[in-house]
Amino acid sequence: MRLERYWGVGPKTAETLADAIGEEAAVAAIESADVRALVEAGVPRGRATRVLRRANGKAGMELFGTRDAREVYDDLLDIAAGYAVTDHAADRVRVLTPLTSAERRRERLDDVLEARDAWTALDDDAREAVIAAFAEYDEAGGTDRAALECALALRAAGLRGGTFAALDGVDEAALREAADALAVLTDDGVAAGADDRLDRLREQAADVRALADSAFGVVETVRGRGARDADAFRSAVVEYVAAETGLDRGRVRSAAPDDAVDSADYVGGTLRTLAAELETAADERAAEVRAALEADVDDDDVDVDGVASAVADIAFRLSLARFAVAHDLVAPDLDGDGVAVANARNLFLSGDVQPVSYGVGDHSLDVAPADDRVAVLTGANSGGKTTLLETVCQVVVLASMGLPVPADAAEVGRFDTVVFHRRHASFNAGVLESTLKSVVPPLVGEGRTLMLVDEFEAITEPGRAADLLNGLVELTVDRGAVGVYVTHLAADLSPLPDAARVDGIFAEGLTADLELLVDYQPRFGVVGKSTPEFIVSRLVANASDRAVRQGFEELAAAVGEEAVQRTLSDVEWSG
Repeated sequence: MRLERYWGVGPKTAETLADAIGEEAAVAAIESADVRALVEAGVPRGRATRVLRRANGKAGMELFGTRDAREVYDDLLDIAAGYAVTDHAADRVRVLTPLTSAERRRERLDDVLEARDAWTALDDDAREAVIAAFAEYDEAGGTDRAALECALALRAAGLRGGTFAALDGVDEAALREAADALAVLTDDGVAAGADDRLDRLREQAADVRALADSAFGVVETVRGRGARDADAFRSAVVEYVAAETGLDRGRVRSAAPDDAVDSADYVGGTLRTLAAELETAADERAAEVRAALEADVDDDDVDVDGVASAVADIAFRLSLARFAVAHDLVAPDLDGDGVAVANARNLFLSGDVQPVSYGVGDHSLDVAPADDRVAVLTGANSGGKTTLLETVCQVVVLASMGLPVPADAAEVGRFDTVVFHRRHASFNAGVLESTLKSVVPPLVGEGRTLMLVDEFEAITEPGRAADLLNGLVELTVDRGAVGVYVTHLAADLSPLPDAARVDGIFAEGLTADLELLVDYQPRFGVVGKSTPEFIVSRLVANASDRAVRQGFEELAAAVGEEAVQRTLSDVEWSG
């Protein structure tokens, strides 16, 4: 089966799709990244999303060298999809994949920025009108008629040019006529109200079918009116059915059987034949009316498919625009041979977040040294080192998809693989082996790699971890890659290559509420301190049990009692 050629489509999924919508339609849905079609056919949304990502962007998905990098990608698209104006637009956002061409990334960036400018230029009333139009589109199931109605609503809101240019040339009167015509077309025929004759045939067929379902009641009613012999009974039945249904007597009489064995057989046979004739007549009339309505739509010079496609594209672009506006995203510069950000923000954090500026590799932003291939990032516990790595990863992933990024400015070079590796709590040979197998192959393979590795020492003993980290730094430089490595082992590292530097993040004390006060902005060329005295100071201050407090005070002596006392004094003074 052709469907099984697509990644993630096994025999069961292929059978589900073929049974629901047919193999050809399923192939078309996959090729056009139509999540909705697959979901409606019975494929779970998560699986449908994964299948379409691979089917339409397999080369781009190779950017993600580790599971952690893919998780950042998934989470970013979930956030972006939350700003979608239609369900279908949300699906299209979720199946975005990195683009392998810089030209295509710039084209998408231009589209998103144009849509962002269009959205911000609207006043509140116009924005509400747009949201309402797309909400009605969703409620109607995204049909062709719903698309035409949505296009009319967008036109009524005065939206022209740029993002909405695809609708600039439409004839609104013809659009309205086409929408009205489509309003009475259903998936299985023609809706009520489209044609008086059709409505009457349907009503008569329903009335006769209802009588047929209670044929014995008809027999009793007719006999109760005094019809005794066979001829009188037949005549009375014709009169009764004609009166109840509005049919003329000749039509009823022609449906009567010639070989009925008794009164019940006569009544039942007459009504069943009559109902079948009327239902056939209604179906034939519906086909005539549908053909006429479809011809009217074609004659109205409205490209229904084109308008529907334009509405879907507008919804998609506005969804990305709303994401960009909500998070104050900017277009990155896609040149350079590294990555650099000015006042970047992590989209996974909420509240008042301190932006950071950082860079590694060749870049032109005045935010960090520009001649280092590798940075070794050191500093305080809970100092934001992992968050900085994740922020850089977010910027690179968004830029790879041609989307704006969360920073005041950014410069992102081309990377073929992003290796983002979070700190793992496990400490055994299996974790060490699996980690090395995930981070080393991208370094020695073809293409350019970005290494973002967090606390590598957590997976083996410190002495050996320092040796391995030294090797990774040297390998990164030798292979022309770019990397940031977070570690607490800066003092244990051998002299780094000339193309590598050490940066530090510093804790500056405790707040009056005993929260760690950190300057999240790294200082370049300086080894950061883990400052355990601040943590111990907080434990001493918060200990309510005397014995526990005494234990923490002994720890204070180990890390430097004077530093702990000074920290507590500073906190008390500031409080």
